[in-house]
Amino acid sequence: MTRTSAPPNAPAVAPRAPRAALPVMTLAAGLSVAGNYFAQPLLGVLRAELHMSATVAGLVVAVFQIGYALGLALLVPLGDRYPRRDLAAALLAATGVLLALAGLAPNGPLLLAATGLVAVTSVGAQVLVPFAAEIGPPERRARDVGVVMAGVLGGGLAGRAFSGAVADVAGWRSVYWITAALLLAVAVAVLRTLPATAAAGTRPGALLRSTAALLVELPALRRPVAVAALGMAGYSAHLATLTFLLDGPPYRWSASTIGLAGLIGAVGPLCMPLAGRFVDGGHPRAVLLTGLALATASWAVLLPARDGGAGWLAAGIVLLNIGQTAMLNASQNISYELRPEARGRINAVFMTLFFAGGAAGGVLAPLAWSAGGWGGVCGLAAALTGLALLAALRPYRA
Repeated sequence: MTRTSAPPNAPAVAPRAPRAALPVMTLAAGLSVAGNYFAQPLLGVLRAELHMSATVAGLVVAVFQIGYALGLALLVPLGDRYPRRDLAAALLAATGVLLALAGLAPNGPLLLAATGLVAVTSVGAQVLVPFAAEIGPPERRARDVGVVMAGVLGGGLAGRAFSGAVADVAGWRSVYWITAALLLAVAVAVLRTLPATAAAGTRPGALLRSTAALLVELPALRRPVAVAALGMAGYSAHLATLTFLLDGPPYRWSASTIGLAGLIGAVGPLCMPLAGRFVDGGHPRAVLLTGLALATASWAVLLPARDGGAGWLAAGIVLLNIGQTAMLNASQNISYELRPEARGRINAVFMTLFFAGGAAGGVLAPLAWSAGGWGGVCGLAAALTGLALLAALRPYRA
C-alpha cells in the first residue's frame, strides 16, 4: 500500500470524484459485508452438515459482530493515514481470499473462526463510507453517505437471499467461493475508478491513540454513539434468531425461502438516501427520533409472527428496517460533523461501538430465545431500542 506525503495531521484531500465513483463504492461496500450474513439462512443446513449445536450456530452472528468491531477499531482509523482508495481495495481483496478459505471449513468451530476473520477485513466498507463524505459536494454529503450505507445494509440483505438460493442449488460452500471471486474483481474496480487522495503523516500508533481519545475530546460524540449501539443491539436480536423462528413450526421454511424473506427488509436501505435528504435539510434529530420510534414499535408488530402470522412478520421487518436506517444515517452524520478532518477515526469509534452493541444483542438474543422463544426476543429487543429512544430524547449539544 502506498502512502503519499502531506503535512502532519492534515486531512486527506480528494480531487473531484468521477461519475462512476458512487456506484462503485456502493457495490464494493455491499459485497464487502455480504459474506458476514451468508450463514444466517443456512443455520439449519450448517447445524446438520457440520454438527453444530443451536448455541454454536446462534453465535455465528455474535462472532461476526465481534470480528467487525475489531476491524473497525484497528483498521478503519488507518483511512486517516493511508489513501482510502488503496486501503479499501486491499481490505476487499483480503476479504475475498478469506471467504474462499471459509468455504473449505470442515466443522463448526473452524467456520466460526473463518467468519470472525472475514468480519475483521470486511470493514473495507466502512473505509468507503467517510470517503463518500470526503469526495462529494457538501450539500449532498448526508445523501452520498446514505447511498453507500444503503449498499452496506443492502449487502447484508442480498447476502442472505443469495446464500439461501445458491446453497439449495449448488451447496453452501459455493456461496463463499462465488463471492470471493466477485470481491477480487471489485477490488480492481475500486483502484481504477476512485480518486487517489493524499494521506496524513501521523504514525499508526499515534493515530489509534487519537482515535481512542475522541470520546474524551468530543463529549458530544458519546450520545449518538450510545444511541446507535443500543439500536443495533435491538436490531441484532432478529438477525440472531429469525432463522430459528422460520426454520421451525409453524413455518418450516427452506433455506432459500428464509433468505428471500430477508429481502423484505430491503425497504430500509432504499430509504437511506431519503433519510439523508432530510438530514441535509437540517433535521437530523427529527430523523433520529422518528427512526427510533418506528424501530421500537416494530417489535409489537413482530410479536404475533410467533403464531405463523407472515403478514405481521413482513410488516414488522419493514418498520424495523426503515427505523434502523433512519436512526443510523442521522446519528452517523451528527457524529461526522463534530470534527470533519477526523471522519475516518470518528467512523471507527462510531462503528466499533455500534457493532459492539450488535454483538451484545447477538449474544443476548439466543439466550432470550431459549428462555422465552420469539416472545422473549421481542421483549428484549423492544427494551433495548426503547432505551435508545429515551437517550435520544435529550437534546444533542456540539
